[in-house]
Amino acid sequence: MSKVQVGAVPEVAAPVMAVDDLSYVVNGPSGELLILKNVSLAVRKREFVSIVGASGCGKTTLLRLMAGLLRPTEGQVTFNGATVTEPHQQLAVVFQDYGRALLPWRTVADNVSLALEARRVPGAERPAIISGLLQKVGLGDRHDAFPLQLSGGMQQRLQIARCLAQQPEVLLMDEPFGALDAMTRQNLQDEVARLSAESGTTVIFVTHDLEEAIYLGDRVISMESRPGRISEVVEIDLPRPRHQLRTREDARFLAYRHRLFDLLPTTGH
Repeated sequence: MSKVQVGAVPEVAAPVMAVDDLSYVVNGPSGELLILKNVSLAVRKREFVSIVGASGCGKTTLLRLMAGLLRPTEGQVTFNGATVTEPHQQLAVVFQDYGRALLPWRTVADNVSLALEARRVPGAERPAIISGLLQKVGLGDRHDAFPLQLSGGMQQRLQIARCLAQQPEVLLMDEPFGALDAMTRQNLQDEVARLSAESGTTVIFVTHDLEEAIYLGDRVISMESRPGRISEVVEIDLPRPRHQLRTREDARFLAYRHRLFDLLPTTGH
């Protein structure tokens, strides 16, 4: 019988994003506070990776480090092999607080246009691009509305449309549906899954909701706290496209939920 070297990793395509031995420290009232410790992970092109963990485990901090919004204390984040030191046009971030992410004085169309302006897309080409994106996210008839005239779900759809206008290679999403009602949340879950599949965009999705993480993810990364670190990576073997009822009733889905639930601390239940 042939022997397999412990720790050996089969050759695979280079990851689109990688976090290598990353630690992050902040200065608190009582001195230095270690938020993340020795976190390493690799994300493949076109993959949908969910990150879960109890509140305070550093999920959002990790996402912000990957987006270049924060600088690691130790280790590094790389995007297509280059070190991430600042925000990058190919790394788009969708925040939970969609109200603050949108410009209230700009119409729906003009909010999307902001990303096209940053890309220096010629003005004559913008209307068609904007119209196509708004159709994709179900806002095709709201071009001239202002963000405050939209529901919470519509505002989040608008933020997603603006991020897609960047034509990002990676979409980083920080609990984007946490403030929405259950029905709107499920509709947007399916919308994001469809859009990422159609565009080939890699998605890194932070959530505290285990079922959401499993439903959307190709892999679920479970984090533990004090300091934040990866406790386990769970491969999700469920067929796509997924269905809100059939997928959640699948025995494998329930087994993944139990496995991930058991990884969380008792206080996180």
